Amino acid sequence: MATPKQHIEHIRKTTFSIGGEKNPLAPMLDQAVKYLSAELYAKDVHFLMELIQNAEDNEYLEGVDPSLEFVITSRDITNTGAPATLLIFNNEKGFSAKNIESICNVGNSTKKGNRKRGYIGEKGIGFKSVFLIAAQPYIFSNGYQIRFNEKPCPHCNLGYIVPEWVDDSPSLSDIKQIYGSASTLPTTTLILPLKPDKVNPVKQQLSSIHPEILLFLSKIKRLSVREENADPRLNTVSAVAITKETNFVQRKNMDAEFHTLHLSADENSDEFEKECSYYLWKQKFPVRQENKVDMRMEVEDWVITLAFPNGERLHRGMEYSPGIYAFLPTEMVTNFPFIIQADFILASSRETIRWDNVWNQGILDCVPFAFIEAFVSLVKTVDGAPASSLPRMFKFLPVHSSPFEKLNSVRESIKAKLAEKDIIPNPPPSSSSSGAPFSVVPLHRQPPEAEEKKKYSQPPDRP
Repeated sequence: MATPKQHIEHIRKTTFSIGGEKNPLAPMLDQAVKYLSAELYAKDVHFLMELIQNAEDNEYLEGVDPSLEFVITSRDITNTGAPATLLIFNNEKGFSAKNIESICNVGNSTKKGNRKRGYIGEKGIGFKSVFLIAAQPYIFSNGYQIRFNEKPCPHCNLGYIVPEWVDDSPSLSDIKQIYGSASTLPTTTLILPLKPDKVNPVKQQLSSIHPEILLFLSKIKRLSVREENADPRLNTVSAVAITKETNFVQRKNMDAEFHTLHLSADENSDEFEKECSYYLWKQKFPVRQENKVDMRMEVEDWVITLAFPNGERLHRGMEYSPGIYAFLPTEMVTNFPFIIQADFILASSRETIRWDNVWNQGILDCVPFAFIEAFVSLVKTVDGAPASSLPRMFKFLPVHSSPFEKLNSVRESIKAKLAEKDIIPNPPPSSSSSGAPFSVVPLHRQPPEAEEKKKYSQPPDRP
């Protein structure tokens, strides 16, 4: 079996014709790389989101709590003249030979066609987004020590995808000094010597990472940001360690589950809330034929999660918290007192969902049905609680209009369905008004057999 170094030499020779016969596909590769370059610099790609998305899609050994750590330093351990270096540590399984071959290509992701397996990446940019901030990114993983260069390789006239073996700068010892010599180095380290004009924007992005970024990720349990300099007075990045814990309290049925999740953000600041718990309602809905699209043709069910903050939401890095997630946050402020998460198809910038997309419209059609079941479940879980605890459940009703027209349609649908349910707090005749328990009942209860037949997970066909 070839060593990692031998594997890299094989790729350089057979794919990029370095020291071997000319590859007849070289002109095609050249055009693909030019297209990649144009795509990268034409789009407002958020490299941090791409890296977090990649970490979520990585594989982890059993018993490992997946984590992602960002460390920025003014040390130039790569000897490239960079004013600052960003290191990203991930305790994943590490790069395989197939992963390396994929990253040395364009549009050949190992995640393609695997949406059903839970992969959330899809735009074909991923790792290559780092070229927006670093001209020579490095990868140290599973014995591989390689770097790439945005400038064309002098041996094959291609940039971005030609791997080069790294023998000295940086060394594993250099990396350990920054990470912490007493700690075991995670399996994968990305090293990004920053472009001079990108140092401040990167520091700003690191300082404003929102704790809720972990809210809907199924793997990553911990994310941290810190700055490491010999003189701590040089540190300007706001350090934070974000962790999440999930407590499954009950399962509803085959199509829905309800659990609580706790987020905490440990940072040296009293400016923001440090922790918050969320009620999460997760429900499946079958994808209707008229909402199918090529990008999701293999997906049979929409999985919609609604998050209800139990207390003040965490606002670190943002004046307003996002209301729509596609695993990671968009920049959409909905004015709803709950958060909507689903596999939305996004605009290329990740800032918004595509409103004109039939797939997204199908998801939005299902949101009112998920909300009604979630809301009724939340209210009923406080049976026997003091009357004072019930009003906070009703704060989740979307009483304020949204700046987005299609979300106002969702709001109106929720309002109509609540009117049909007639769910209100109703005090028992013997109770007093002070601290007496409430029972929650529908005013117009249907016969048991009718209630049994009613299926909220099957929204009616749209006219």
